[in-house]
Amino acid sequence: MKREKDQTSEGLNQIFEIINAKGDTGELEEIVERTNADFDKDKEDVR
Repeated sequence: MKREKDQTSEGLNQIFEIINAKGDTGELEEIVERTNADFDKDKEDVR
């Protein structure tokens, strides 16, 4: 349950980061890279 809340909180933070980036492609690319790295890590943890 705590993990789900952490993921929800992290997802909301990412949404706010994207909104605040306001078209800054460098910042948007950084957010995507961080998200992909987190996704890959979570995928490995499930295995």
